[in-house]
Amino acid sequence: MPTLRRSAPYALPIKFLQFGQGNFMRGFFDWQVDLLNERTGLNAGVVVVRPRGGGGSPLLDVQDGLFTTVVRGLDDSGAPVSAYRTIACVQREINPATMYGDYLALAQLPELRFVVSNTTEAGIATNDSDAFGDAPPSSFPAKLARLLFDRYTYFKGSADKGVVLLPCELIDNNGPALKAAVLHFARLWQLDAGFAAWIDSACVFCSTLVDRIVTGFPDGEAEAIAADLGYTDQFLVAAEYYYLFVIEGPAWLAEELHLAGAGLNIRLVDDIAPYKKRKVGILNGGHTALVPVALLAGLETVGQAVNDEQVGAFLADTLAQEIIPALPLPQDELQQFARDVLLRFRNPYIQHRLASIALNSWSKFAARIAPQLLRHVEVQGQLPQRLVLALAATMRLYRGDVIALADDAATLAWFKAAWADVDAGALSLAQLAQGWLANEKVWGRDMHAVPGLAQAVAGALARIDAQGMRGALQAL
Repeated sequence: MPTLRRSAPYALPIKFLQFGQGNFMRGFFDWQVDLLNERTGLNAGVVVVRPRGGGGSPLLDVQDGLFTTVVRGLDDSGAPVSAYRTIACVQREINPATMYGDYLALAQLPELRFVVSNTTEAGIATNDSDAFGDAPPSSFPAKLARLLFDRYTYFKGSADKGVVLLPCELIDNNGPALKAAVLHFARLWQLDAGFAAWIDSACVFCSTLVDRIVTGFPDGEAEAIAADLGYTDQFLVAAEYYYLFVIEGPAWLAEELHLAGAGLNIRLVDDIAPYKKRKVGILNGGHTALVPVALLAGLETVGQAVNDEQVGAFLADTLAQEIIPALPLPQDELQQFARDVLLRFRNPYIQHRLASIALNSWSKFAARIAPQLLRHVEVQGQLPQRLVLALAATMRLYRGDVIALADDAATLAWFKAAWADVDAGALSLAQLAQGWLANEKVWGRDMHAVPGLAQAVAGALARIDAQGMRGALQAL
């Protein structure tokens, strides 16, 4: 069977420089650029740069930059959809560790306009060890600072040769964070003061929010998919049907990106915060509330849980009655997003194991659920029963007899000792709840001070022990 290759030379102008060659960027960002090229005449080529080397794996160049996406899931009606697409916008891939001259030459591309990155949450970090003359520097921001300085120098500080930066790392305020990191190296290297001024005036650092599950190479299905396609593709990447790209930036970006008429779920906004609250509260919060309940009910995957009559109803009611009303955003938008989330959770093409989501459950609970729990008490004047049950279920999960737990050592040690004391009769469930809720290091406040919360959690723990998780759900 033939390998995916181009049948004609590739000649799109390079407008995007992409730091990150992984599954997510290919199944999310490059997929969107390819659609913009097709639907709007954006006419943009992409050069992919490996931010950390990774010389052991082949470059996209072995397939002339081509790869195939497999987008699968449930559409708005709940019907399954599956579509292949050959992504043709990527022109080449560069590994700065072995191709540093080629990397620096990108600074001279006249039509380069956008820099996009996804280098993991730890990628936007600085140090004092990367030197200007390193070939290359080790960190992503240092590599970027060197490239931008070379561009500033080559084009003599021309304002129209600035770039728009779209960092997709999953940290708050990723745009300002990347700008601060670049300026750190400008100071460390004592670069021309005009460079920092050019960064301020000619370059735009936008914060972004990205949302799509990209599962990567579909190992168990690769042969069947190759038979469908008629070729083999070692960079085949599978992604869910849903996606969202939110950019906090100036209105003129819509014209540069050719967003009008594209029909893509790309939002250009003045303030990204509401979208983050919505995603954290409903998508991430829904996961966090669901996982312990579903695991204790004997389920293994998100799909099983959402399709389970009892557990699925628990999640839907938790979102509708206790999470959405606690979010200070337009309720109709939140309800539509919740419908999308439930369709995503039901995606039959993704087997998302509950145990893998349970990693570091308490930091997730504090960030995703506690704000909604407290807001519900403030607005409704009473405790949200389902979120309380999810809290109790998480405590019960940390008894350690359902799944292998993965969390920080102090948390695991606390629960191991506390549950041993409960079993020995030295600690009551009420004292267990009180002790954990008073842990300000976890919660950022004394949650034990919330009226009635410790007693409610202890009661839910008692019901779980006496009736099982399904009995506790029935009691709701």
